[in-house]
Amino acid sequence: MNPNNAAKRYKSVSAQTSVVDADPHRLIQILMENALEKMALAKGFMERNNVHDKGVNISLALSIIEALQTSLDKEQGGEIAENLYNLYAYMLNTLLEANLQNDVHKIDEVMKVLITIKEGWDKVPSNLQKNEGGE
Repeated sequence: MNPNNAAKRYKSVSAQTSVVDADPHRLIQILMENALEKMALAKGFMERNNVHDKGVNISLALSIIEALQTSLDKEQGGEIAENLYNLYAYMLNTLLEANLQNDVHKIDEVMKVLITIKEGWDKVPSNLQKNEGGE
């Protein structure tokens, strides 16, 4: 077996296990981490003029952000959930513009917003994490 293939398979199994074992709070963190990773990859492909792979990674980031947006419970989350919903909508629109305009700076802008949200999410006290079913 090729060592590179073995490493890829291990990474895939490891990632799947992390998701299966994760609580709802950790799942949101994983989604945010994956969206940031896809945007970073898209930037690299954009800088190398690799249109196909740029598009694939932006599409994946868009799907993840949309999943984050639809997981919001506006009734229970109130104004915070509404604000997050609007931030996710902004990120979706900006990523679409980044893709169409080949604009790395727009991807950076979205990444900064998502990093800020993720930093707040990461600071949620552990006693509250167990009670959450989503954002």
